[in-house]
Amino acid sequence: MAAHRQPAARSPLVRCPVLGSEDTLVVSLPQGSILVQQRTAQLVRPRTSEMPHKPIQTAVLGVGLGGLAFHIPFVLALPQHFTLRAVWERNPAGAGGKLTARFGAEAAAGVTICRTYEDILSDDEIELVVISTPSATHYDGRVRADSVFTFIMAVLGACGGSVLVDKPVTATAAEARALGALARDQQRVLYPYQNCRLNADFLALRALLALPPSDARGLGALYEFESRYDRYRTSIKGTWKDSPAPANGAVYDLGSHLVDQALVLFGRPARVTAFIDNVRGIGSDQVDDCFTIYLHYPPRPSTGDSPHPTSFTVILRSHILSVRAPQLRYVVRGTAGTYTKFGIDVQEAQLKAMPTPAEITTSPTYGQEPAELYGSLENLSPSGEVIKSTWPTTAKGNYAAIYEDLAHAVREGRAQAIRWEESTEVIETIELAYQSAREGRTFTVPPRA
Repeated sequence: MAAHRQPAARSPLVRCPVLGSEDTLVVSLPQGSILVQQRTAQLVRPRTSEMPHKPIQTAVLGVGLGGLAFHIPFVLALPQHFTLRAVWERNPAGAGGKLTARFGAEAAAGVTICRTYEDILSDDEIELVVISTPSATHYDGRVRADSVFTFIMAVLGACGGSVLVDKPVTATAAEARALGALARDQQRVLYPYQNCRLNADFLALRALLALPPSDARGLGALYEFESRYDRYRTSIKGTWKDSPAPANGAVYDLGSHLVDQALVLFGRPARVTAFIDNVRGIGSDQVDDCFTIYLHYPPRPSTGDSPHPTSFTVILRSHILSVRAPQLRYVVRGTAGTYTKFGIDVQEAQLKAMPTPAEITTSPTYGQEPAELYGSLENLSPSGEVIKSTWPTTAKGNYAAIYEDLAHAVREGRAQAIRWEESTEVIETIELAYQSAREGRTFTVPPRA
């Protein structure tokens, strides 16, 4: 793999792994340990831009939903920034594997289908690796040569590359800190894929919450914020997500999005209370399918003679047996109004259905929420009357902005709009939620390390 920028002082790699063997990868950091041990750059870059750099030679690990819908399409759709050089697929059905089956022979032309991690590490041209493998493989506490954690360590360390990791970035915060420490030491880009920050509904919500206090459509002092991803499924699919492995379950899968959005909006909470369950009673009882997480905050600022709430509570929910269409997405309550939103972002459905990734940048409807899913406002007038109105979703969803920001970080060394430390805090919050659910009590959130 090719180093795209020069680290200050590279940590010695005691043994370069032969992946697939029993060898152990040992990385010695200057500070003696990988376990060394704000928020809120906002992604508002345009969908495409010009950069006077060669495209980043990119490898994608994984050809499931994540790889085929959320990663490979953007690498292909942004040729000014990226070139898809390799795809990791353990058992491809044909010469081009699932890449050819989904995007055609032209998209797969010149792309190497790799069956082992060693194939990718041995390619000196690869500069960026995208990790879209099952969650439990992002970090493997065994630190063996066939683990994805070992692979990421090798990419960041000995091979001098950059890495994008799909959510949840790791199973534990300690694991996330370990990878973050190595990336900082080697001056490499380690980018978390928290794509739901670029959902159209979340962008609309942020615009609403940014209204000045003088705006009649504002909600006043918030006292409750509810965010949820509900579904109706009576059976399990039998995929890796249903197995009792680290980082599996609804909290890690969907909760990682909800927690991230809450932390972006409101920062680190004071306390966490959670209820987590396998409500259907099918599959492994260690794989949750339903949760309610309360994040407790100090009261929000209030002005004037309006009520002054004494607390602010964020409620994050996901239910697997929710009979509703469209599903409830947000309910935000303030002293001057309530915002209610139904439906989910359209990008996933579009990415799975579009015939060519070029539509990401050429289709006028990509990321555009239909008007029937616009949120509704109920505001209190000076006379005490409740006035109803629609809050339109004017900004389009734009996952491509993440890849554009990633390209700027890799080629130009710009600060990441989504930082690894932010996703580490997501995992910290999830760990506290599980501990709260197990012990049946509320936990205080410790200060940042």
